[in-house]
Amino acid sequence: MHHSSALPPSSLAPDFSLHSTPDQLVRLSDFRGRPVVLAFYPADWSPVCGDQMALYNEMLAEFTEYGAELIGISVDGPWCHTAFSQARKLHFPLLADFEPKGEVARKYGVYRADEGTSERALFVIDGNGRIHWSYVSPIGVNPGADGILKALEDLQQKEETP
Repeated sequence: MHHSSALPPSSLAPDFSLHSTPDQLVRLSDFRGRPVVLAFYPADWSPVCGDQMALYNEMLAEFTEYGAELIGISVDGPWCHTAFSQARKLHFPLLADFEPKGEVARKYGVYRADEGTSERALFVIDGNGRIHWSYVSPIGVNPGADGILKALEDLQQKEETP
């Protein structure tokens, strides 16, 4: 049985810089001032991951209504992500936590060292770079988007209330 130690709400989200393509880097801190949804997933091309990323792609407009940026992260390399993203027609970045393998997943407490992949973990990060909500799903279960949407709604209400 694997036990995750995902960073809890109110923790500072570790900054990172990862490749979205072989020659393009994305840095978490570039999104300061707006919410970010980090979706860690085990691997491109696995059935559950494919369904999960396709669902998030369909829901991008709803995430955008909250001003949120969606980012997928797995240990696959940038070339693999490019092929997967094109095949699935994804419209959000997939970042390669490839070398050193799983370094960002480790910082977030969601690396599965015994398997060399990350957990199926979700984080909603506020505009100040703090984790507002985190959730680790069983590896074979698509966590859906309800938890993300609720967390984004809570975050928006929190920011509107002085």
